[in-house]
Amino acid sequence: MGLKSDKWIRKMSKECDMIVPFCEDQVGSGVVSYGVSSYGYDIRVADEFKIFTNIGGTVVDPKNFDEKNVVDFKGDVCIVPPNSFALARTVEYFNMPDDVLAICLGKSTYARCGIIVNVTPFEPGFKGHITIEISNTTPLPAKIYANEGIAQVLFLQGDEPCEVTYADKKGKYQSQEGITLPRILK
Repeated sequence: MGLKSDKWIRKMSKECDMIVPFCEDQVGSGVVSYGVSSYGYDIRVADEFKIFTNIGGTVVDPKNFDEKNVVDFKGDVCIVPPNSFALARTVEYFNMPDDVLAICLGKSTYARCGIIVNVTPFEPGFKGHITIEISNTTPLPAKIYANEGIAQVLFLQGDEPCEVTYADKKGKYQSQEGITLPRILK
């Protein structure tokens, strides 16, 4: 298994629509950077957010998530309250090859402001937008800029395709569009 380069990322995105829309170069002037980097791809956060709130007074339960726990927001700048959390999605839609796993890490620009970005791995065979978890660990409100970089994706290619892909096992988040809240298969 090996980390894949910018050349490989460009090839896979052109030939297999691995990343759509695809930004072939790194864009970074006046914005939080996004696009191809040396050994990865910097994803953008879309302009749709679900911000956690305690107005509904419910418990956060991953097995029975209550949508009263979040408020919807759409705009160019999302303000995440102090010590709070928001969900978002990528601008990009991913089509993961059957022999590739992707790992996502938050960008240092946000990390240096106390903003922690968490994204679970993109499994082989996964297709869809990526739901992004954003934590504001500071005692101050924090700005998240829509349509700009939020995290970097690293691609690891196996020696052979895996036996059972995310698509094969009918993963519960397969083909997700928009921000997807927690689900439990029944």
